[in-house]
Amino acid sequence: MTSLPVPAEAEPDHDCPLCPRLAEFRAEARAKEPTWHNAPVSSFGNATARLLIVGLAPGLQGANRTGRPFTGDYAGDLLYATLLEYGFAEGTYQARPDDGLKLVDCRISNAVRCVPPQNKPLPIEINTCRQFLATTIATMPKLRAIVLLGRIAHDTTLKALGLRAAAAPFSHGAVHKTDNFRLYDSYHCSRYNTNTGVLTPKMFREVFAKVRKDLDS
Repeated sequence: MTSLPVPAEAEPDHDCPLCPRLAEFRAEARAKEPTWHNAPVSSFGNATARLLIVGLAPGLQGANRTGRPFTGDYAGDLLYATLLEYGFAEGTYQARPDDGLKLVDCRISNAVRCVPPQNKPLPIEINTCRQFLATTIATMPKLRAIVLLGRIAHDTTLKALGLRAAAAPFSHGAVHKTDNFRLYDSYHCSRYNTNTGVLTPKMFREVFAKVRKDLDS
């Protein structure tokens, strides 16, 4: 069994000061848009879920605005439509946190919990925030599958699990088996990736079809 370090909290404080650059950016956003969430975005879904999805970080006008992962931007449109299709969510996604959408046997989190400038967290910020990801994973007793959206989510999750990068190289559609569960790689479902053809909806759905089949077997 993989041994994970377990820090005291699974989520950062509302005014988390650990990453000065992100804290400053958050303060600027609060001044400009006082009605937005503008705080670390907590994981969405039940800790007893068998599936965890790890994204990069909240989008400025997406989760940073709404307070729910992948809610309010294009990436969420594709992700939640896919989750609904494969039975990992129920209800109707309307891009707002009060739309009543519920996750089913699924939880969504991010490698970095605060919005970074230009959607690009620095290595030190990824390293600093990893403690919260490690706790999220360690406190999911039924976890069997982790979908990693993009290379940063892939790399930081491997480090959180104490796995060597060489043992599980990132590749879209790849599945890596650990002692405890399977890791599924996917390109991030960002608008940039879909607009440039790096990721198509079909490619994205195929990842979750594989997860669904494995969990049901």
